[in-house]
Amino acid sequence: MVAVLAHGAGEVPVSRLAHAWSAPASILVGAVVLLVLFLQAWMRLRRRGRADHAGWDRLALFLAALALGSLALVSPLDAVGEDYLISAHMLQHVLIGDAAPALALVALRGPLLFFLLPPVVLGPVARLRWLRRGLAALVRPKPALAIWIVVFALWHVPRVYDFVLTRPLVHDLEHLLFVVAGILVWTQLVDPARRRELSVARRLLVAACLFAAGTVLSYVLIFTLHPLYPAYAAQDTRLWGISPRLDQQLAGLVMMVEQTLTLGTCAFLLLRGRLRRGVAIEEREHALPRVL
Repeated sequence: MVAVLAHGAGEVPVSRLAHAWSAPASILVGAVVLLVLFLQAWMRLRRRGRADHAGWDRLALFLAALALGSLALVSPLDAVGEDYLISAHMLQHVLIGDAAPALALVALRGPLLFFLLPPVVLGPVARLRWLRRGLAALVRPKPALAIWIVVFALWHVPRVYDFVLTRPLVHDLEHLLFVVAGILVWTQLVDPARRRELSVARRLLVAACLFAAGTVLSYVLIFTLHPLYPAYAAQDTRLWGISPRLDQQLAGLVMMVEQTLTLGTCAFLLLRGRLRRGVAIEEREHALPRVL
């Protein structure tokens, strides 16, 4: 959930990787804008006496989302992923396209989401019918899943991947699409507006489809017997002695582990919430005869 227009020009020597921190204005400005928007929403709700919807835990979650997304783009991880290891690049992708959007939407769930834009901005935006209709069409399970699958599959096609590495503007677009796709699918799972259009069972089905799609890509990377990405395979310098094939396998494992953690946690929380509601209903039903 951060601005994603960032990438350095040229290869960073191995000796300089630990110092390969960058601070592009686009990322810094984007992160500050998002933080300011969240803080004004958070403070407005607290001033209205609704700290139950704007607790310190929400602030911590949003800060964690900003940190994950920003650090993935400004830390040495960016240079390692762009110049040396596809596994590092995959870690960057799942952080900005999966983990960060998930945390941000959990932090915004409920009234905070509707306070995110100040009234002076929200009013004009809400009057744009084409925007409302477009968002309504996209923020649905089938389109959201389709967009996520196409985005992650397309940008990891070897020829497209190598093409992107040499074109910073296209690379920025790739990152932006990862973020958008992540927001769309996690909107289905988190339901930040609390519209409850999807039952728990259907949200679990979305999570299962998302995991299955990610597993297909992971298996391709893990079980293909030859390196798929020439830009990484043809390097003279092998960072930490990792071979191209092992690097590719690690990239598949990175995606699988990250999805297991995020989607597994999501499924656990959904099932726990459903179980608690079931227990509460059962307790009320048992208590009713005693009251009567």
